[in-house]
Amino acid sequence: MHPTFSEFLTTKGQLTQEQIEIIRPFYSLKSYSKGETVMYKGSICEHSFFVEKGLLRFYSIDKQGKEHIVQFAPEGWIISDRSSLYFNEASEYYIDAIEDSVVVKMDSKLFSTASKMNTAFSQMNEHKLQKHIRQMQQRINMLLGANASERYLDFMATYPNISSRIPQWMIASYLGITPESLSRVRKEIVRQ
Repeated sequence: MHPTFSEFLTTKGQLTQEQIEIIRPFYSLKSYSKGETVMYKGSICEHSFFVEKGLLRFYSIDKQGKEHIVQFAPEGWIISDRSSLYFNEASEYYIDAIEDSVVVKMDSKLFSTASKMNTAFSQMNEHKLQKHIRQMQQRINMLLGANASERYLDFMATYPNISSRIPQWMIASYLGITPESLSRVRKEIVRQ
């Protein structure tokens, strides 16, 4: 079961109802249709996105037109281009909806305001940021040093409930391999 945004604020962030009312102007609910772009390359990312329902992906497109998926965000996950959001730089990435999705758009003021009001929220936010950095470092290490089978098994551990929800070419893009290679990897794993 994935957490809802209100559970994220009250249970994980330990915010009171009064504190939630104070940060209420800094978030809004938005629906995206399957295939709809949430953020474009070249834009300044102004929000973090909490996925209430659905599935988003974060990716770039290289000069040859090939997509490189960096992250998926199923229900209960937060996705954003942190360098664009915090350094006010044009994004190198896109975010779009793989499925019809309901997303909470969070202004960066939500995190700073809630952190000032509540030390438990500040600690939770710091922990989530550090966990995200650790996960990205592990992902880089996997891409540099692991074989395709190891990367696929890591994908399945990281995203245990989404492989049936996304096209195989997207999984292959995330793994940095061709769809044909992914098919071979899956057959090898089944044989073992």
